[in-house]
Amino acid sequence: MFSALAGSSDSVGAIIGFRAGWGLGNALFVATALATIVSASKGSVAQAIILFEAALGLGIASGPLVGGLLGEQSWRGPFFGVSVLMTLALVATTFFLPTTPPQGRRTSLADPFRALRHPALLLLALVAIFYNLGFFSLLAAGPFALPTFDIMDIGWVFFGWGLLLAFTSVVVAPWLQRLFGTLPTLTAVLAGFAADLAVMAVLAEHEAAVATCIVLAGAFLGVTNTLVTEAVMGAAPVERPVASAAYSFVRFTGGALGPYVALKLAERVGVHAPFWFGAIAVTIGVVIVAVGSRTIDRALHGEVPAGHSETEAEAELVGDIT
Repeated sequence: MFSALAGSSDSVGAIIGFRAGWGLGNALFVATALATIVSASKGSVAQAIILFEAALGLGIASGPLVGGLLGEQSWRGPFFGVSVLMTLALVATTFFLPTTPPQGRRTSLADPFRALRHPALLLLALVAIFYNLGFFSLLAAGPFALPTFDIMDIGWVFFGWGLLLAFTSVVVAPWLQRLFGTLPTLTAVLAGFAADLAVMAVLAEHEAAVATCIVLAGAFLGVTNTLVTEAVMGAAPVERPVASAAYSFVRFTGGALGPYVALKLAERVGVHAPFWFGAIAVTIGVVIVAVGSRTIDRALHGEVPAGHSETEAEAELVGDIT
């Protein structure tokens, strides 16, 4: 509804306002979609999360191409295209999603915020903030570092990025996780993503290098998305919808701030600055994983140290961070 209203608008202010409504729709979807897929899947939680991330990656891959084709016709085209696609999704959900009656206790709007008191969930949510600052800085600033690329050229670049994201979500992430473990793999791919952004910052005036690094970033993000999402659903001692809502709230704080800060930096400092900002943000995420690895690992294995309550575990985490 809000996408169609944005496409029908005649002022930038109206588009911004309707985009806020669009964001509300996204928030309601993201907070429930993961938990719904997990509950509807006949496989394990890990398999359901891989399915979720793969679908997300394929949508991200095809979205820029569809948007580019529609955008060549009119700037209103992508807005109406989103509205049509989401209407199809609504119809498909109505007719094909199995009935899911209410389960467990009723939750309140405060429950996701209370869930962030659990140390492992809070740490993973903080990691998600910082890698999403890098991710959305890349999305916002990447096209501006490709001034000679037309709309379809940029669409093809992000199509390659999305395909690599989908592939690594499904194939590479589980393989690396089995080989090295969740936290060592997560640390390595976050460091790789930070390095990729740093290379983009150094070579920001070389379009071929920027385009290559954008595509390569899909590999790091695919693995990261799968591992972090799986860790959140496995480590949080709360209902999955509550964990998903808490994680999504914090995660997309980075998604909101990243584009704004990145483009302000590009405007006032230069084309290199957004990528340096993203690289620094993702590096902070690496540090958080390293500092909180004991806490996250214990939560993943359902452990609280002997003689410790969860409150004492929280105090220990504060000491670690300090």
